[in-house]
Amino acid sequence: MKSENRMRIDTLIQKGVRLDCPESVWIDRDVNPDRISGDGVVIHTGCKISGRSTLILQGAEIGREGPATIENCRIGPNVQLKAGYYKDAVFLEKSGAGYGSRIREGTILEEGASVSHAVDLKQTILFPFVTLGSLINFCDCLMAGGTSRGDHSEVGSSFIHFNYTPNQDKATPSLMGDVPRGVMLNQRPIFLGGQGGLVGPCRLEFGTITAAGTICRKDQLKPDRLVYERGGPGGNIPYYPGMYRTIKRIVQNNLIYIANLMALMQWYQHVRLQFVSRKFPEELLSGMKEKLQMAIDERIVRLEAFSQKMPDSTKACQEIVDEEPSSLITQKKEIHDNFLQLKELLINLQGYEGDEKMRVDFLEHIVFRIQAAGRDYIAVVKGLKLQEAETGTRWLQGIVDHVVGNALKIIPSFGTVRNG
Repeated sequence: MKSENRMRIDTLIQKGVRLDCPESVWIDRDVNPDRISGDGVVIHTGCKISGRSTLILQGAEIGREGPATIENCRIGPNVQLKAGYYKDAVFLEKSGAGYGSRIREGTILEEGASVSHAVDLKQTILFPFVTLGSLINFCDCLMAGGTSRGDHSEVGSSFIHFNYTPNQDKATPSLMGDVPRGVMLNQRPIFLGGQGGLVGPCRLEFGTITAAGTICRKDQLKPDRLVYERGGPGGNIPYYPGMYRTIKRIVQNNLIYIANLMALMQWYQHVRLQFVSRKFPEELLSGMKEKLQMAIDERIVRLEAFSQKMPDSTKACQEIVDEEPSSLITQKKEIHDNFLQLKELLINLQGYEGDEKMRVDFLEHIVFRIQAAGRDYIAVVKGLKLQEAETGTRWLQGIVDHVVGNALKIIPSFGTVRNG
């Protein structure tokens, strides 16, 4: 008598899924076989697939270089997940991950984005063509930039995004490029050299290059700059747990990051929606919005946890230093006392769609080009004229500015945001 797993395997084989060693593959009972395409899908030896929302589309290949575990992932056409652990992530057409990768919740790899072996991602969004080398930890960040597979943003091997502080908080998301310009696929790529790192929360402008071995600790808001470190004397100084000697940049960068994610959600809801097709079914789009919502919720939670540390931080400063700057005291009190109001604002503004006229005008350009060239997302976006793309960028940037501007009204001591 056949086991339940074998019957599920046989159902997939009858659909046309290729399983070279069926006895070694586990398909959990919560997997809907109707959500796995029989058109060119390959599942190699030793793979485990589970999750009610798991979706595997035509041409996808799972486990080519070793066993792969898939849990509630939505996998687009011609994706290659070679070996590793994949949970609650979305992979768009021709994206992929190498041997030993661990890609977890809130992660989206858009078209052609890829990572090599032993890469760890969580709450990570990679725009089309972005490429990560090997042995990388790149959680809690968004990276854009580049125009094609031959002109893409890249992270060198053995790179770390430092996303956890000595004060044990994760209000540390980093924005490489941005959403309003990055979605247009017409910006200079960003290159982060290997054996280096980025200390979050950080913002990098398009065209930024960090030299190999460089740890980038500051925002880089001028385009086309090479950032490098010079060797210098080491040392040690007193460290006082719980102290924050500055918080303005941390809070501002978190708000900017959240606002960019909200702008991306509007892009998904209004622009990506136009491309729903066999290669990009609505189930894939809904997965992208679900993971993006995870990312937004995560960032608000992390910022809230940061805000709750401020009374203890003020107390620690008062015990150690003679006098804490009055401006810093005000900022700590504002973000702590007003966070519930700030949180309510951020939740309510998630439905903000931006300037209607600019959005409608831009969508008309998108629809016109779809009618001429079909529902090829990359071709349509790259085919936009400069002025058409600028309309879309202004629409999305208006969302970012609206969210950040209204948030700063609640915490006015944090001032205005510097964009360059």
